[in-house]
Amino acid sequence: MGRRRTKDLNLPPRMHRKGETFYYVTTTQPRKWIKLGKDLNQARIRWAELEGEASSPDDRTFAIIARRYEREIIPAKAIRTQRDNMAELANLLKVFGTMPIDAIRPADVRTYLDLRGRTAKTRANREKALLSHIFNHAREWGYTNAPNPCAGIRGHKETGRDRYVQNNEFTAVREHAHYTVQNAMDLALLTGQRPADLLRLTRGDIREGALHIVQAKTGKKLAIEITGELAQLIECITSRPAKIGSQWLIHDESGQPLTYWMLRNRFDKARTAAGVSFQFRDIRAKSATDMEDLGRAQQLLGHKTRGMTEHYTRQRRGERVKPLR
Repeated sequence: MGRRRTKDLNLPPRMHRKGETFYYVTTTQPRKWIKLGKDLNQARIRWAELEGEASSPDDRTFAIIARRYEREIIPAKAIRTQRDNMAELANLLKVFGTMPIDAIRPADVRTYLDLRGRTAKTRANREKALLSHIFNHAREWGYTNAPNPCAGIRGHKETGRDRYVQNNEFTAVREHAHYTVQNAMDLALLTGQRPADLLRLTRGDIREGALHIVQAKTGKKLAIEITGELAQLIECITSRPAKIGSQWLIHDESGQPLTYWMLRNRFDKARTAAGVSFQFRDIRAKSATDMEDLGRAQQLLGHKTRGMTEHYTRQRRGERVKPLR
């Protein structure tokens, strides 16, 4: 058995990093270091290919099927979903990795949910959903004809997030934030969009008097009229000196697009300095909750039904009612 890792614990077996480059290390003697590249997502794809080549074609263990799923399915997902799936897959492999796909029973899934749920109920639900998706692909790929063992297995009950951001909290964080975070916060409040959608916006999305957005999660297309405070904000962003000009609306000091992790790190620093606990994603809910027109809020958030928006906003501030007298 090889030595236990002391660093890079997120990497799969036989993948190692030297400097900024990832390598696949063979189990043959002498060992070979096969270069995978510097991009972790691409390195994982190449790793999965090499793992598949090193396995028997008749091997129908969960690990082999999971590697094919990692190679063919995960790269087509959104970046944030890819990161989540890789973390979820690592936990599933610890339990189901060596099991033949046909040997996974509903009772095994139930046990996994119960044990994992002792410390992370939500993550357990997500991992069960990923296991189910992988199993469905295993059926499509011909690895098994067995029924999906996740079918009929109830996950843990989840409660929706109900954090409402007060105006003074928003202002406090904004005052401590870097200007890039201030721009992102203002844009999130005025448009009600998710962080990932905001970070993809470019100047090319400004046309015909509107800000055009395609929501990554739902595919919903929106054209938000550029008027009032939104017009002032966009004018402020696009009129910066040429040395820091960029095609991206939210960008760093050198004009490069602000990444999700850069936004999160800078937002967390401002939040800590302000002594406030809300998350950036809560700004989307504040935008909808602060609107008096529920129909308008539904359009802005891209919800399919009015009831979804009504539940989304009421659970933040409660239903407004009149007193007895």
